[in-house]
Parts: sequence; C-alpha cells; structure tokens
Amino acid sequence: MDPLDAVPEAVVVLDDARTVRRLNDRAGALLGLSDDAVGAALGDVLTLVDESGTVCSDPVPARSTAQRVAEQLYRVRLADGRERPVSMAGRWNDDGVVLTFRSSGRREAVDAARSDLVATVSHEIRSPLTSVKGFTRTMLLKWDRYSDEQKLTFLETINEDADRVTRLLKELLDVSRIDANRVQLAKMAVDVAALATGVATKAEQRPDGDGRDLQVTVADGVPGRIMADKDKLEQVLTNLVNNALRYAPDSVIRIEVAPWGEGGIAITVADDGPGIAPDQQKAIFRKFGRGRETRRAGTGLGLYITRGLARAHGGDVALESVPGEGATFTVTLPAGAMPGV
Repeated sequence: MDPLDAVPEAVVVLDDARTVRRLNDRAGALLGLSDDAVGAALGDVLTLVDESGTVCSDPVPARSTAQRVAEQLYRVRLADGRERPVSMAGRWNDDGVVLTFRSSGRREAVDAARSDLVATVSHEIRSPLTSVKGFTRTMLLKWDRYSDEQKLTFLETINEDADRVTRLLKELLDVSRIDANRVQLAKMAVDVAALATGVATKAEQRPDGDGRDLQVTVADGVPGRIMADKDKLEQVLTNLVNNALRYAPDSVIRIEVAPWGEGGIAITVADDGPGIAPDQQKAIFRKFGRGRETRRAGTGLGLYITRGLARAHGGDVALESVPGEGATFTVTLPAGAMPGV
C-alpha cells in the first residue's frame, strides 16, 4: 500500500517541471485524476479555475525561501463538466513540490451563510435607522413648523422603528445561542392552556390581528402544568401565530392544546391560507428561510428560532401543509419538557 493513500487529503507530487510523479487514491476521488496522470504535465490533466473564472494552467508559484505554497481556493473542472470547490496548499522539497487538496464546499457554505447574515442584518437595520434619523432630523430643524399632533406621529414612528431594531438584535442573540447550544431556560410550572389564550388575546389587540378570528380550544386530558420556560414558550407560540396572521390574512386561526405522549402536550396552530409547497417545507425552518411564494418583510429567522427553542425544551416543531389548504404547525413538549427535570 502506498503510504500516501493513508493521507485524508488528495496529494499530488510534482517535480520542478510541474510533471506529476505520484498521487494518492484521494486525488482520484476528489480531483478526478487516474494513474494515467503520472508522467503528464499538471496543467494537461487537472483544470483549476480561480474565483474570476480564469483557468490556471500553472497554479504553483515559483519556488521561494518560505518553501510553502500558500493556500488558495479553486474549482476543479471534472471530465463531465461539473466544477468542485477545493483548496490547494503545498510545500517544496528537494525534488519538487507536494500539493494537497481539500474539498472547500463546507467553507463556501459557511462563507455564504455569513454573507447572507451581513446582507440581511444590514438591510433590516438600515431601513428603520434611516426612518429614525429622518424624523429626528426633521423635528430638530423644523420643530416650530409642526403641530403637536404631527410631532406625536413622528415620535410614534421613531418608537416603532426602534422596537424593530431591538427585535432584530434579540433574534440574532437567540440564533447565536441556539447555534452554540447554549439556550438557558428558566424552569417553572406553566399552564400551557392559559398561555395559549393569552397569546391569542395579545394577537387580537395588535393592528394586524384586529378583527381576526383566533380560536383557542383545549382538549380533554391536557396536563394542568408542565415544567418549561414560560417566556420562551410564549415566544414559540407567538412566532407561529404571527406567521399565520402574516401569511394567511383572510383565514381563521385555530390554536389547540392537546395531550401528547405520556404526560406531554401538543400545541397546534392551524390556518386555511395558501399553504406551503412540499419543496419549501424544510427550507422555511432554516436561517433566513422563506417560501418562494411568500417573500414578505422579515428576517426569516422566526421559525428557525421557534424550532430551536422547542428542541431546547426536549420537544420539536412539525409542519403539515397542502398548497391551497392551509398549514398546521405542531409543537410537541414532553412531560418533563426540560433536560434534567
């Protein structure tokens, strides 16, 4: 067995003339190289494309005193035309250079997620801050030109936009804690039926809930209380109700609390709205995920946080939906509802 085959990275050994002298099995799997590549020039058997889309016939820099080839990102073009993201690094020796290649697909995914985060946060913060700045500057420069009623309207708008920024920052903190598995829960006995009724009442008092029909039912056999974090459980239920108000504007919203498992509770939030396409039902639970047909304002973090908080309680959130026939979200909470209870 060639010792290079024990190396987890793809390894290609070149001489000073950039001719392939050795390669390992991983080079075949990752780079599409076969034993026929030995004895050929690297540029003839391996097509690497840089970030600008330019084919690099000779990606190896000239020998330097550092004896290292700095890591670089490429896409290797395979025989079937597909391109695979890889990172390449290397080290010079007396006979040539040893190159190692690794798949960089995960890195690209992480970088893309970070870019999405920056873009989303920038957009969501810029809009309310622009409004706050505009109304504040207007009042400072033209205070005497406006009536008290107009000034009150300006201040209410500023207050609402400040609340919007605060909500976004809270969501980002929730996401960071969920990602790090560091959600802290304050244990207490919670009457889930009363909590559901309170969430529905608050929703009806908001502008987007005014005149909406929110129905709360409690099935027989529901435990009086379960151990949970009341605030976070309310956040879970509020997120689901807010989604129903936003995406099913003409629908009755039904909230049901029912027994589940041995001493657990299931809470369903159902609507008769447009529903969610099957290929989007997993995507909406991801960070920044939204259905294609419902691209409305928001960060796309609500359902990600909802599922994260439910799982922190030892439960989960499930979705059932048929396009055109509404959507039903079900939160299941076990009897203990919290690890260690």
